[in-house]
Amino acid sequence: MKQTLTSGVAIAAVFAGAASAEDLTVFGPWLGPDQELVEAVLSDFADKSGHAVSYVGSDSFEQQIVVDAEAGSAPNIAVFPQPGLAADLASRGFLTPLKDGTGDWIKENYAAGQSWVDLGTYAGPDGQADLYGFFYKVDVKSLVWYSPENFEDAGYDVPETMEDLKALTDQMVADGETPWCIGLGSGGATGWPATDWVEDMMLRTQSPSVYDQWVSNEIPFDSEPVVNAIEEFGYFARNDDYVAGGADAVASTDFRDSPKGLFDAPPQCYMHRQASFIPAFFPEGTEVGLDADFFYFPAYEEEDLGTPVLGAGTMWSITNENEAAHDLMAFLQTPEAHEIWMGLGGFLTPHTGVDTSTFADPTLAKMNDILLEATTFRFDASDLMPGGVGAGSFWTGMVDYAGGADAEDVASEIQDSWDSLK
Repeated sequence: MKQTLTSGVAIAAVFAGAASAEDLTVFGPWLGPDQELVEAVLSDFADKSGHAVSYVGSDSFEQQIVVDAEAGSAPNIAVFPQPGLAADLASRGFLTPLKDGTGDWIKENYAAGQSWVDLGTYAGPDGQADLYGFFYKVDVKSLVWYSPENFEDAGYDVPETMEDLKALTDQMVADGETPWCIGLGSGGATGWPATDWVEDMMLRTQSPSVYDQWVSNEIPFDSEPVVNAIEEFGYFARNDDYVAGGADAVASTDFRDSPKGLFDAPPQCYMHRQASFIPAFFPEGTEVGLDADFFYFPAYEEEDLGTPVLGAGTMWSITNENEAAHDLMAFLQTPEAHEIWMGLGGFLTPHTGVDTSTFADPTLAKMNDILLEATTFRFDASDLMPGGVGAGSFWTGMVDYAGGADAEDVASEIQDSWDSLK
């Protein structure tokens, strides 16, 4: 059932106070078909507000937005794929805080609302923390993919807790089957799939505050909670009986090829943990919802940490203030702004007030249910860490660990790399 907004931004009233129509520029990472989708949303905003809106996309967004900000030619709105870059620009005075009340609205209308406020709140140049970012369009990573037919044939049930998942893994081995397909290969980015595993395990064994301290290095990478999360990944990935091809194949298997074992006859594996994009690499003709499906990567019942979700997403911030920019931020709080893209595909939202029947794809609706049921949402940690760590030593360290290196030694080397950046 669609809810009404509680912040007074009913769609007819969003623009009631606008003094006059203005030009509004939006700069983001989307090109091609994705650009057409975001432009459909912005066109609706333009029609309702009277503002003239133009969108520019770039595959070099991260570099170009810094150049534009430093040159004083930033767009009115920038759409950041990674909050870390926005935090840096906020600290340098290149972002404008969102209007008072926006944070309260997010807490009331987004699932795990405090998480989204925390992700968009940064220290400005004066050291004062303000809300600079509004998350719109997110992705879910805490998913396990499987073949419903294979599960049915073998008599397996979808696990609801991590304890159940581990028991199911053992049961499959006892039945002479191989539970998991895991691949870390990704060219120059080899290792990143393992960082997602570790991040999910951090959220399932530690409080959100400990996860945040890890991301900021307030607790060292080689501290006990982090080493434990790495070893939780190793529980699955370093057991020859658990992984297709044996543990030695994990690091050398390309992540794009790793789910294909789900569809072999007989199956080479029964489960594959990966984000919402992975169906793009399923065999041609695979129908999601029939040939393949997914379930939430479950939490430990004994840890009592709720239902944490790991993901990513885009954050919208004001980089060149005018009233039209604030109007767009208000528009993004309306269910309609989300439902337009929901109906076109490729969109997930934590907005609890949307009409979920507008999803173009039932698979997306099911993924969105996982997002709406989250008690905690945290952004991919490696994307928030310094590049030399998150896209460097963390990746390579996980490859070393998958190959048999000691978790504490790997974690210490990653911490050394972090220290070298200070």
